[in-house]
Amino acid sequence: MVVSPEFEQGIAEFNQQQFYACHDTLEAIWVEAPEADKRFYQGILQVAVGCYHLSNDNLRGAIILLGEAVRRLCDYQPSYEGVDVELLLEQSIHLLQALQQLKPEQAQEFFKELQQKQSREQTESVINQANSEGSLIATCQIPYIVRV
Repeated sequence: MVVSPEFEQGIAEFNQQQFYACHDTLEAIWVEAPEADKRFYQGILQVAVGCYHLSNDNLRGAIILLGEAVRRLCDYQPSYEGVDVELLLEQSIHLLQALQQLKPEQAQEFFKELQQKQSREQTESVINQANSEGSLIATCQIPYIVRV
């Protein structure tokens, strides 16, 4: 399967948590995509924008966009266009469920903790959640795209 360089760029931006740049890159693809692919690209875009909202302390916006993304991406499981959609959905659903339990004033700190957790896991190459057991942080992560 041949994937456009623009889509690869959008995935790289997504995985580097450059969510605004990812939105711009994927929006250009989404606008021109065949009808069958539009919901797929829009779903990924909405995960990115949901994470962008979360990073900017907009809990309500994050919840709305992640919910829309989950609805759109469900039809593309288990994988589509070389993306592990099933894993992206799982991550997005866990994040959405955690966000739905937060108060608006908790969103910014929650996002920072998720980033710290992800940074620790990348550094250690081992998932170690002993200090976060039972917390919302332990049950979710900032979504990322895995290629299949």
